[in-house]
Amino acid sequence: MSNNDFPDRELQREQEFIDGLYARVDALRGDTEVSVTDALAQGNTPMQARLERDILVAERSGLLAALNAVDGSLCFGRLDLTSGVTHHIGRIGLRTEDAERTPILIDWRADVARPFYLATGHTPMGLRRRRHLTTEGRRVTALHDEILDLGDATRTGHEDPSGDAVLLAALNSARTGRMSDIVQTIQAEQDEIIRAPHRGVLVVEGGPGTGKTAVALHRAAYLLYEHRELLAKRAVLIVGPNPAFLGYIGEVLPSLGETGVLLATVGELFPGVKATATDTPRAAAVKGRADMADVLAAVVRDRQALPDPVIAIQHDREILMLDDDLVNMARERTRAADLPHNVAREHFEGYILNTLTDMVAERIGTDPYDGSNLLDPSDITQIRDELAENPEVWSAIDQLWPRVTPRRLVADFLAAPEGYLSDEDAAAIRRPVTRAWTVADVPLLDEAAELLGEDDRVARARAERERETQIAYAQGVLDVSYASRTYEFEDKEDSDPESSEVLSAHDIIDAERFAERHEQDDHRSAAERAAADRTWAFGHIIVDEAQELSPMAWRLLMRRSPTRSMTLVGDPAQTAEAAGVGSWEGILEPYVEDRWEHTRLAVNYRTPAEIMDVAAAVVRARHPGFEPPSSVRSTGERPWARATDDLPGAVAEAVAELTPAEGRLAVIAPRELHRRLAARLDGVTAGAEPDLTRTVVLLDPRQAKGLEFDSVLVVEPGRYGTSDLYVALTRATQHLGVLYTGALLAPLVQAFGIVEEPGS
Repeated sequence: MSNNDFPDRELQREQEFIDGLYARVDALRGDTEVSVTDALAQGNTPMQARLERDILVAERSGLLAALNAVDGSLCFGRLDLTSGVTHHIGRIGLRTEDAERTPILIDWRADVARPFYLATGHTPMGLRRRRHLTTEGRRVTALHDEILDLGDATRTGHEDPSGDAVLLAALNSARTGRMSDIVQTIQAEQDEIIRAPHRGVLVVEGGPGTGKTAVALHRAAYLLYEHRELLAKRAVLIVGPNPAFLGYIGEVLPSLGETGVLLATVGELFPGVKATATDTPRAAAVKGRADMADVLAAVVRDRQALPDPVIAIQHDREILMLDDDLVNMARERTRAADLPHNVAREHFEGYILNTLTDMVAERIGTDPYDGSNLLDPSDITQIRDELAENPEVWSAIDQLWPRVTPRRLVADFLAAPEGYLSDEDAAAIRRPVTRAWTVADVPLLDEAAELLGEDDRVARARAERERETQIAYAQGVLDVSYASRTYEFEDKEDSDPESSEVLSAHDIIDAERFAERHEQDDHRSAAERAAADRTWAFGHIIVDEAQELSPMAWRLLMRRSPTRSMTLVGDPAQTAEAAGVGSWEGILEPYVEDRWEHTRLAVNYRTPAEIMDVAAAVVRARHPGFEPPSSVRSTGERPWARATDDLPGAVAEAVAELTPAEGRLAVIAPRELHRRLAARLDGVTAGAEPDLTRTVVLLDPRQAKGLEFDSVLVVEPGRYGTSDLYVALTRATQHLGVLYTGALLAPLVQAFGIVEEPGS
């Protein structure tokens, strides 16, 4: 074979490996499907079939889910060691099915795969060659080789002299409206963060385009690989700034073979509540303040009432009076137990019943001659039991120490916050009881749930009712089974079901045990169970745009991370929310003091240098010492700015100009302009949760956080704050345009002063 044919032979060799890899994958899928079918068919009873099915699912469901998620892109690299050993690197690991369990594909998270990300010519880490495989589906389309052992003269014809071809191809590729994984192009500084120990709090700071979100997601995948047993049970929580962002990143972890992670916004972290309404910035700031915890505690204490002036209870033809002093004594004794309100109610009930019992005993059992009590303990118990059956007693207790739900407490407080806040703050948050919940309400609900607790007597009663229902259902199933067996024997001559040696379900299990079997079958994943349980303690929590969260939101999250195993991702320079803490010290000092690690990503992979220069000028106008992340590339495409008197018309023209043949365009404009602009743009809608897969999407700056597009049109930059404008200007990977009416902001005038403005 000639040297000219050698590159084709390399492609053919890799294609043969990929074909063999997928042949094994297809066989695995097929074998498992047949095995499950056989298991279901073999069983003499549904329980036996279910047992065999569960064993198979437990063995392979995780692997099959991963294979289905990464189908078409399993393998992306190869390591050729100086020792002659070769490893193929992929999104998940695969081994042979024989006793040796020989690795076929190395998981990118394994230690042996680290040289793929860290090796250099100066530090080759035992490598002779590093190869990147580019595939489309199951077909190999390109190879890029990096020679790390410069003494090796062997060449394949696929050498990449710069070593950046794969990275630059990924950066310049058209966007799809969904974030892609970076597993093939992880850089050394990113790899160090991804593989950092999972214990403690790690802060990852980085400006726009530094890949901090992608790093955080790959860190989640790595931690699930490295600490599978722990985190599979406790789950990993990823908190994002808005639903659109979660949709944008939603395919990254599945593409890495991980499907058991809970993605949520703060507004989705109180089970049964999904925040849909919007607060004013002032209202969100007030609700997010740390002192709201004390305010809600005061609201709860005010639910623990005193008579005004007395409560009269009719009992056995007599009137019992609960006055202020008696109730206050019971209240203070109950409060001394330092229990949540609803949990403490049982103590309060006891004190009130004892107080009323003493009243009755004194009236009917006192000797008129010497004042001694003539009642024995059984008499006292009978009096107490009779009082406990008196509806007026429970009506009084409900009035003095009512059971309260978090939703009712917070709704009532927001409807009438006067007396707990200043007049200005009360006016900012006041709203009708019937209004929908906002994101800023959810931490208040969570705080209220902590203060109130749940009376487990109610939960136990509910559980007992559910258990009785399940036993009744199980009995019905067994009865049907027995009836079916009886009918079968009636069709056969000389057959007696009672004397048959064939056992039925009736013979080996009763309804109660059968119900218990089903109670134990919770097939939900850890993430699904965590989503339904407010008190769930996650194994690890990752927070994106962490600088935006309020102190009250941090209280909520810290309750869900008692071990303080967290990764916080963000950029204080992009803080825009009025309630945001904005500094890492302000976030963490109340919980871990100075016991946290900080790292910074300084390389901008998304934003071209031409666009970054404009964005940096905006921040430097307020903070002269600001240093943006360094862009790794320059496109030669200069951003432009245009003035207009017809904003909707100019936007429509600019959209036609900027819309890429492939990829996505974002029009970033103030929310109040969305309806006017959408009316002039075909297929574009104005809404709270935009569809990022559309070619053109309309957003406000807050919705654009964490997202990226091929082209961006920023409308009316003068209406944004510095942080919002910085975010808007740094979303583009290729082209940026700015449209404005009136005068352009001074920093942008300076930035665009050296840029030719088309149409000027």
